[in-house]
Amino acid sequence: MTSIRTLRPLLDKVNESNFDNITLEVFRFQAASNLLYQTFLHKRRIDPVRVNSIGEVPFLPISFFRSHLIQSGSWVPETTFRSSGTTGMVQSMHAIDSLDRYHEMATRHFETVFGSLTQYHILALLPSYADRSGSSLVDMVTHFIRISGSDLSGFHLHNQAAFLSAVEACRKQADRKILIIGVSFALLDLAEGSGIDLSDCLVMETGGMKGRRKEIVREELHAILCEKLNLRSVLSEYGMTELLSQAYATQPGLFRPAPTMKILLRELSDPLSQAATGRPGGINVIDLVNLHSIAFIETQDIGRFGQDGVFEVLGRIDNSDARGCSLLVEQSF
Repeated sequence: MTSIRTLRPLLDKVNESNFDNITLEVFRFQAASNLLYQTFLHKRRIDPVRVNSIGEVPFLPISFFRSHLIQSGSWVPETTFRSSGTTGMVQSMHAIDSLDRYHEMATRHFETVFGSLTQYHILALLPSYADRSGSSLVDMVTHFIRISGSDLSGFHLHNQAAFLSAVEACRKQADRKILIIGVSFALLDLAEGSGIDLSDCLVMETGGMKGRRKEIVREELHAILCEKLNLRSVLSEYGMTELLSQAYATQPGLFRPAPTMKILLRELSDPLSQAATGRPGGINVIDLVNLHSIAFIETQDIGRFGQDGVFEVLGRIDNSDARGCSLLVEQSF
């Protein structure tokens, strides 16, 4: 019988050639073991037996994470991740069966893209995220800091002077690179208030204005950071509470998903249809690491495909809830 235990080893072997076959195995498992997804398929009048390609797999709207415990199979949560949200907004909750597995897959993808974590001093600018419990981003960065093995790695919340001192201390140990991971509003605060030259650092933004500032498109954010912090470019991470895989952009705005992750685009006016080639669409995510919950998520983000498997995140669908890991697009298509 198919189970999380039998499916997990497949994630270690997933690649472009077998992704679709593994995805269909995960779909059939979740269609049989996830009561919420079963009901969703039934309401859509979809027979799982007749689903023979990933283009036919239905995606569960991400809003269900705010109203239901989404669970495939039978297990006791080790922890629960919660979205940041804004005042009065119901948080998304993602019950997690194995933190070790989350850490293992997140580390593997990061190191595939950027090299060993032991090459870095990691300075995290995640105020308000680190101030609360249940942030998947904070949990991942905490793990990265631990793996880095640097005594200078750590979190910096509201004290810019202490952060700048930490940067200087890292510079004195030149055997490692300096990686600064920050949410958008904290990086903007730093850029506008410090007058610091970070040209010798790698800076990664993870999205997230959290109602702290007027949201801006990613291109404008990066332009400000590059000008004020003397950077040639800014790295980006695309992730959210409801996902356990990440996508990273090493070129401005061009995200490459983890091997366990695939992006599909739906028509903005018809969520049941795939977006036309070359057109923006709503982002649907297949995240195979979500074996325990749901691997097929219809997000409220708008995206567009680039060349060679990359994608752009252009903004949010109108009237969707403010999300911590996406930027508002202020233009029409």
